This record gives sequence, structure tokens and C-alpha cells, in this order.
Amino acid sequence: MTGNMRLKEEEEGASPIIYGDVLELILSHVPLVDLVHACLVSDTWKHAVSSSLFHLNKLRPWLVVHTQTTRSPYLTSTHAYDPRSRLWLHVDKPPLRHVSPLRSSHSSLLYMLSPSKFSFSRDPLHVTWHHAQPPLVWRTDPIVAAIGSRIVIAGGSCDFEDDPLAVEIYDVESRSWDSCQSMPANLKDSAASTWLSIAVNGRRMFLTEKTTGETYSFDPTTKIWNGPYELRPDPTVFFSAIGFAGDRMILVGLIGEAENVKNVKLWKVDEETMECEKVGEMPQLLLEKLKNGNSNLASIGVTMQGDFIYIHNTSGSEALLCCEFKIHDEIEWSIIENVIIISDQTRMGRLVFTCSDVGLHDVHKALSYDNRRFSVESVE
Repeated sequence: MTGNMRLKEEEEGASPIIYGDVLELILSHVPLVDLVHACLVSDTWKHAVSSSLFHLNKLRPWLVVHTQTTRSPYLTSTHAYDPRSRLWLHVDKPPLRHVSPLRSSHSSLLYMLSPSKFSFSRDPLHVTWHHAQPPLVWRTDPIVAAIGSRIVIAGGSCDFEDDPLAVEIYDVESRSWDSCQSMPANLKDSAASTWLSIAVNGRRMFLTEKTTGETYSFDPTTKIWNGPYELRPDPTVFFSAIGFAGDRMILVGLIGEAENVKNVKLWKVDEETMECEKVGEMPQLLLEKLKNGNSNLASIGVTMQGDFIYIHNTSGSEALLCCEFKIHDEIEWSIIENVIIISDQTRMGRLVFTCSDVGLHDVHKALSYDNRRFSVESVE
């Protein structure tokens, strides 16, 4: 038997090789956490993964939910929802020593603040943490915002502090704190994250009082506050929250009153003029899901990233609501069912939400940096 004949027989007996469009189509149905391993098969597969993510089933921001016990040592479990794959994932990771309760701010920032340390994480899956000396003013419920290479901490100070509106800026590069102009005096009775909602882009921080809509902006470069602005496009709004969905500043408002919520509406806000343009409202069926069978809906939690807005009932709910901006800023609503994280085991804990753009590099970093593991727990 010649070498050519033997090679032909071996080729006929080999498993079929998948190429081109067929391979990319198959990979478009594979969860992102498994695509990391698919990239290691060959250069052809690596290219097919990239092409599939670019053309067929693009990356979408993950919603990450941290469930933490309310007492020291603040044990925490983490779950993530990947809308691209419509999967709930359990994130198994090494325990982090929590010196204080875990908190989140403007969707992507996760932090802990104690009298002895300030720790924060800004990467999508919160693999790396930055540890710093605490701010000079002791605070229990401050506004915290990451703007470029600076972390702004405002308000939320304890009763024994001289200035309840004190503002400090931490420079990540120089690892130093600097004091600056205090918050506007009008916020004296509401200068805490409980009462204020914030939105952050690469240049400024915006904050609005949740119940009145009184709004201010802060520039960490000039250290100057601007405002007030009235962010109440509808007089029947009794609770509101703001954030950035991509380059859009979005206002989400509850319409009516806590005992009788009529609707949830969305407005796009002009950053310079603070003028509002209505872009959508929640369908009644989803509003009933948000209420979770209760007549009272006093507040909501809102998490935004990219084209996605996630909304949840702060009093607890069996479902999350998702709003996605499509082409020409048309809105598509959906319900995220089977929220297994909100179970009998987690109802007594604190839920901390973050939302970030997660890519192959981020998953690979998490798998290799601290030996994290992802396991599927629920499929939509």
C-alpha cells in the first residue's frame, strides 16, 4: 500500500472537521465561559470565536449579584446573569476577607469602607482589589464614585463629624487623599447613598435626590459643584434613579404613589441642559411582576451598562426586569425568570448588584488569576 493510499484511508476514517460559517454558528450558541476553552483548540477556532462574537451573538453586559450575610465575617456568594447566553452562573471563588459590608455604586464599582481601610474593585468580575487608607472623615453611608483615576467620596458622615457634606477625592495613581468643596447645602438632610442616586461618566458625577428630583453635578478636576437642576419631567414621579446606559444618561421614575404605582417610565437626560425626553415605559404585565404580588412599591434598584438597564424591587422579587436599547434607541423589555439567587437561603442576606461588560479576557483572567470556576445554575 502506498503512502498516498494509506493517507486517503486515514482521512476517510477521521472525524469530520468543521470549518467557516458552520463553526461560527455553532459557537454562537456556546456560553461565553466555555468559549475561553474553545479558543485554545487552534488558531482557526480562536478566529471563529472572535468572528462569532462580532457578527452572530455579540457580548452583552453581565449582571452580577453578590449575596452577603449581615454579620461578620460577611460571607458572600456570587451569581452572574449572562444575557448573551441567557444563563445564571454560580461563581465559585476564593473567599475575600470582608472588613465591612460590601457595597456597590453606579453599576460597576464595588467597595468596602471601614475605619481602618478603604477597598474597592472596578474590573468587570472584581478579581483585583485596591486597598487604601480610609478617608479622613469617617462615613457610614457615603456617595462613592469612580471617575477616571479618581474615587470621589461625599457625604454620609457620622453625626459627630463637623461637616456632614464633606467631600474627599482619592487619586489612584498617587494613592493620596485630597479634600475639596463640600456638597451643596440643600443636600444637608439627604447627603447619603440611601437618599441619593448617582450617574457617572468619564468626566463628571451626577446625583439626584430620589424623592424630589433635585439634581447636581460634580467635576473632580475643577472640584466644583453645579446645580441645582430639577429632574422631574413628570409631576407624578415620586421616586427616581439615574445612571448611564452607554453614553445615554437615563432617568427611571415610579409614577403615582407607593401604594398605587401606575407605571415605570424612562427618560433620556441631556447632560448639559438637564432636559428630559421620554424614551419608554414598562408594560403593565412586567410592572405586576416587579410588584411581586404586593400593592406597595416604594422604591426600585436600577443597574445600567451599555444598552442594558436592569430593574429590581428593593423589597425582594422573584424576577428581574430588563430593558434593552435596540437600533434607533427603540426599547425591548423582558423578564429574567428563575432568579435562583433570591431563595429561602438568601432572603435574610444583603443583595449587592453590579453590571459590567465582560469579555473573553475577563473570564480568562478570572479563571487563571485566582482559580475561579463558573457553573450553570439556571437556563432561561
